[in-house]
Amino acid sequence: MDSGTMMIRKKVQRKCKIRGYTLKVDALDEILSFVNRFQGAEDDALDLLLDHLLDHDSLKSSIIDREPVHRVVTLLLEAEAAVDNDVDDEATGGPSSSSAIRVVDAFFVPKFRYDPIKKIFYEHTGSLAIHGEASAKAGLYRDRFLLLFQRLARDHHFSKPAFDTEISQVGSCEISPIQSLVGQTGRRWVMGVISQLEDGHYYLEDLTASVEINLSNAISLTYLRFFFDKEYKITTGFFSENTIVVAEGEMLLEGIFQVITCGFPPLEDRDKSLKSLAGHDFFGGGILTKEETLRLAEFEKRAVNDMFVILSDIWLDNEEVMGKLEIVLNGFESVEVVPSLFVFMGNFCSHPCNLSFHSFSSLRSQFGKLGQLIAAHPRLKEHSRFLFIPGPDDAGPSTVLPRCALPKYLTEELQKHIPNAIFSSNPCRIKFYTQEIVFFRQDLLYRMRRSCLMPPSMEETTDPFQHLVATITHQSHLCPLPLIVQPIVWNYDHCLYLYPTPHTIVLGDKSEQKAFKYTGITCFNPGSFSIDYTFVAYRPCTQEVELSAL
Repeated sequence: MDSGTMMIRKKVQRKCKIRGYTLKVDALDEILSFVNRFQGAEDDALDLLLDHLLDHDSLKSSIIDREPVHRVVTLLLEAEAAVDNDVDDEATGGPSSSSAIRVVDAFFVPKFRYDPIKKIFYEHTGSLAIHGEASAKAGLYRDRFLLLFQRLARDHHFSKPAFDTEISQVGSCEISPIQSLVGQTGRRWVMGVISQLEDGHYYLEDLTASVEINLSNAISLTYLRFFFDKEYKITTGFFSENTIVVAEGEMLLEGIFQVITCGFPPLEDRDKSLKSLAGHDFFGGGILTKEETLRLAEFEKRAVNDMFVILSDIWLDNEEVMGKLEIVLNGFESVEVVPSLFVFMGNFCSHPCNLSFHSFSSLRSQFGKLGQLIAAHPRLKEHSRFLFIPGPDDAGPSTVLPRCALPKYLTEELQKHIPNAIFSSNPCRIKFYTQEIVFFRQDLLYRMRRSCLMPPSMEETTDPFQHLVATITHQSHLCPLPLIVQPIVWNYDHCLYLYPTPHTIVLGDKSEQKAFKYTGITCFNPGSFSIDYTFVAYRPCTQEVELSAL
């Protein structure tokens, strides 16, 4: 070990000791490896790393191991690479799409829990078991409820009046704990999860108690009307078991809560949500400084030529479908600026890859043929990136959400032709400069309509896709279905959160192709390419959705 390295090692240990921390050997080696990348600027690199590391919320002990160091180093290197690419872009006159796109696998999304006493979020540290204990299932519902409850608490219409007078209660819908309904008369507002604790009997549950509800006379309102001609939007949507609602009603003598009106908790502006998170990264794309965010936003404005092409349901075992896909690739190969990203969402086979499926070797070779097809388009192969997201019937360990990436056995042949192909989870997230985009491949609309407990309100829209978008955005969850309808890994339920609201949500569904902008969120379904040959060309810079078909 040379004298320079020894000097830096001692300097790292001394600076950590001054701040009350001790480094393990593997953590120290990780820091030295990072610092040595910056010859001549070792001190600045060290100070930057230690400032980020010692401010990191995951440090729960004075003894630092490799894991938090590696996490911070990764973020710093990614930021540094983005800046370097941006400098190159300035020289060439345009932003680099390859450095702008960051794919976030669902299993690497950080998990946060809300503390209702301290009123803060804290990050879960340590590993998460795939097979959780029984408490993890209860925690799933508790975390969903608290996530929406803390959002609702900031809405002035549902907060407690500052002064308990008749005037101050004008326009207020203060939420009462369900436990407090016992012995009460008159109308009350409550918030809870719709549950079926007994066959045919539905209950509303919060953290205090549960009460049986009667939904037979309930009205799903688009608006709550207040004095002074004010209107406050609640929602339309599908009310099913497991959804969280705010409901107005009164207790009957039989101990049943008669619901008069109900709706989903109101949405919150994205910027307002971000302010309440104290800098936490819920999306998983990394934490950026204000300066880095402004710089990326500037490059994002210039990325007018960037385009994402999204196709869902690509049956590799269908010759006609593959012929149509070749037509699509031929078309984009000849355009002046090729798309930055192709997103291929499953299913990748016309038959479900379940226990009765015995053609995995054939499917493997079909992926290889897809790789050859892409490689036959040199401009696309060189300048575009290709992301593969599994569908609900694709090969994998189970149908439970979130689904892991396609098995390596199936994709090896394709990667020989397209080495930079990305195979990610379902759902999957993409950070494009400052924008957050969520991809989810699931036939969700059909299942939500089947699970609906009462007809949705038709006052605002009669379009089922718009009802679906309203449901998942207000629930801040991609799949608020009962677990018996769609199982979810209990410890990884947070991977399906939509909080804070992303800029774009792509819902791959075999239903009709649709696009809908809801409260500033761009939502669209590219349709089923194998059924009606529809797909979407999306420009993230302007959030422009081009519904396309052959």
